[in-house]
This record gives sequence, C-alpha cells and structure tokens, in this order.
Amino acid sequence: MSENILKKFDYTSISDDCIKCGKCKPVCTIFNINQDEATSPRGFIDLLGAYERDELELDKNAKDIFESCFLCTNCVDVCPNDLPTDMIIEQVRNDIAKKYGIAWYKRAFFFLLRNRKIMDFLAKMGWVVQTCGIKIDEKKQSALFRINLPIEMIKDRSIPFADRTSFLNKYPDNIKATNTKNANDNLSNLKNKKVAIFIGCMGNYAYTNIGDSLLTILDNLGVDAFIPKDQLCCSAPAYFTGDFDSVDYLLKQNIEYFETFVNDVDAIIVPEATCSAMMNIDWAHYLHDQKDWKKRAEALAPKIIMATKWLEENTNLSYILENTGKRFSDLVTYHDPCHAKKMQGISAQPRTLISKNYDMVEMSDSNRCCGFGGVTMQSEKYHFAKAAGLPKAAMIKDTQASIVSAECSACRMQITNSLHTAKVEDVVFKNPIELIAAALLEKESN
Repeated sequence: MSENILKKFDYTSISDDCIKCGKCKPVCTIFNINQDEATSPRGFIDLLGAYERDELELDKNAKDIFESCFLCTNCVDVCPNDLPTDMIIEQVRNDIAKKYGIAWYKRAFFFLLRNRKIMDFLAKMGWVVQTCGIKIDEKKQSALFRINLPIEMIKDRSIPFADRTSFLNKYPDNIKATNTKNANDNLSNLKNKKVAIFIGCMGNYAYTNIGDSLLTILDNLGVDAFIPKDQLCCSAPAYFTGDFDSVDYLLKQNIEYFETFVNDVDAIIVPEATCSAMMNIDWAHYLHDQKDWKKRAEALAPKIIMATKWLEENTNLSYILENTGKRFSDLVTYHDPCHAKKMQGISAQPRTLISKNYDMVEMSDSNRCCGFGGVTMQSEKYHFAKAAGLPKAAMIKDTQASIVSAECSACRMQITNSLHTAKVEDVVFKNPIELIAAALLEKESN
C-alpha cells in the first residue's frame, strides 16, 4: 500500500452512511446549475468513497468534479444523517493540490495572506495606480475594468477595490469609548466591557467602512475596542482551495496570537460570516488529526462571535436603535450568508437590529447561496459563480428594495457583481453593521 493511500481521509465511513435519499439534490447550488448527478452531494460522497477504496482515480475529470462544489453547506443543513459533505470536499481538494499543484496566481494570493506587510504595501500601491485600470463607483464600493478584455472571468465584471488605508493601519490598538452614557444606563450591562475586532481581509483592504462603522457602534455603547494588529487571514480561502500548508500556518499563527489577549476581552467580534465560521467550526475540522491544536482552537471558539449576534444578545443596542427616533425611507432586504445561518444559526439577530430603523422585505429565498464559492469558483470556474448569482439578483430585484444586506464581504462581492450582470443598477449592498452605524450617526447629528 502506497504512502499516499495510507494518508487518505476516511471517506468510506461517510459514504457508507449516505442513504441516497436525495434530499440534498434540490438544495445543491451546483446541481441546480448543471443537473449532473456526479456533482450532487450524494454523488460527491459516493465518488469519494470509491476514491478511498482505489476504485476511482483522481484524474482531471475527478478534479473538475470535486472543484465544482460551492461549499454552501445546503446539503449538510438538510441531510438526515448530518453528513459533512463540505468537510470531505475540502479534504480531497488537498489531495488534488498535492497531485496537480496550485495555480500560480492562487499561490501568489495565499503568499500575500501569509505576509501582511507585503500585502499592505501592494494594497497601498494598488490604491495609487488602480484608477488607471478601473473605473470606481464609490456609492456601490465596486469598480469596472476600463478595458473590457474578452476573458470570461473579468469581462464586464464588477470588482472590489483597495481603500487608501487599510482598517488595521487606520486606528491605534486600543480605542477607549467616549460615550459612557449608554454603558452606565440601567438597562445596560456594558460598563467596563472590551471587545477585540477580527476584521477579515476584504473588510481590512476593500470594505473598510465596515470596521469604521463597528467602532462607531461600540463607541455609542460605551464598549472599549482592541484592534489586534498582528491578526492574519482566517485561512478560509486557502482551506477551500486545498492549500493546507497555508491553512496550517495561518490558523496556528492566529491561535497563538489570540491566546495572548483572549482573557483580556469579553469577545472577539467578527463582522464577517465566513471568517467567523472558519474560526469557530472549520479550524477544528482541519485540526481533526492534531489533537493539541484542535483543543486550543476549540477553547477560543466560544469567544469568537459574529458581530450582530454579540451586539444583539449582549448589549442594549436594540433598545438604543429603537429610541433614535429615526426611520429611514430605504427598503432593505436581507440575504442569509451560508456561513451565518446554516453553519452558525445566525439569521434573526441582524434582522432584529436593522428593522429598528429600516423597513424590511424578505426575498423569495434568502437562504439560497449567492454563488461566491471561493477562489477557484471566482477564477477558472467563474461561469458557475455567474450562473448561481443571477437567480439571487432576480430575487433581490423582485423585492423592490434599494438596499441588500448581509454580514459577509464574500457575499457582498458576489451579489454586487450579480446585480451588475443582471443590470439591476438601483440596489446597493450594505453590511448590517454599516446600516446600524448610520442610524446611530443620524441620532448624534439631531
């Protein structure tokens, strides 16, 4: 038996537990696009069992199949046996990476995620020269290429752009709240509270108003903020691509760093669904065969909380928003990020907070995956991401909302592009944190 076979993940035990009921097929993002049984969740599971038993070669056809999954976890959500289809797809992608390598541009991207200072420098340089190549729309926080090259993955595509200064470089490490009134309010238990902020890569470099808005909210609550400057990427992009060397480095660096301050804060709040789910759930999945590290990751998890969940459940923010006296005329619809509702059960909290100052309308299927799907899906398999995004854009248009919101920058990038592709030009995307801060700033100005 070869060394490679010895190192294979135990796919067969999961494959044997699949009862082939088919409940996963109607909710599967890729199956809804191509109607191919091989790329349905039960198809993935069956093929992976065959792969472990040496009945299936990991050839380029198998590679193409296993890289077509969006990792949306819809199948996990409805599976009667709770089979971790997403986890085993992530595992086989590492085998794919070992056999076929990782494309140069992905390696370059993951290198930058591991080296914050180089990323900072390139982001700053990018801000200086980016207007030469892209046309920026500040309102939508998106941009279009000035030269529309006939390449599928960039043709007529809306993309995020770098801000002048990253969030982590904009503020000091410790920010003392100036508004102590709400912290001392009889309805509040916020006095002497302090939270750390994990901002996420896209929030750090592109959508920096999310972090600005989070600081506005914390200041209004009288909660002190700590910005850990040495935080690195949560490792989700590398994990979904199969670059486990980068995953190992990034998560262990973060775990060691978080352990130095976690006991000094009430929570590490994260305004990003994917980052939060990665740290709370997928770190332990990845570390399944590294028991000591897994135990350390699991010890941190209870303190790593999505921002709206912590704000709604642990502060009097809902009461404060209700008493701002401000009601915006904008109609808001909410998209449930896969890594929020399905993986972490977070859905009601952002809606509760937004609805205090905005009228809300539900789209026909807020739970449907927007189609982001990770680095591979956004590059060589962009045609799948594009196809998955159009139904979501249509749902948003049908609500007649002027704002679509979700606590996820990956969803923001994908949905903004899907709205552009579908020519729905009168809708903008806002993180719920931005909407909440706007209500608090309005109160301050009155």
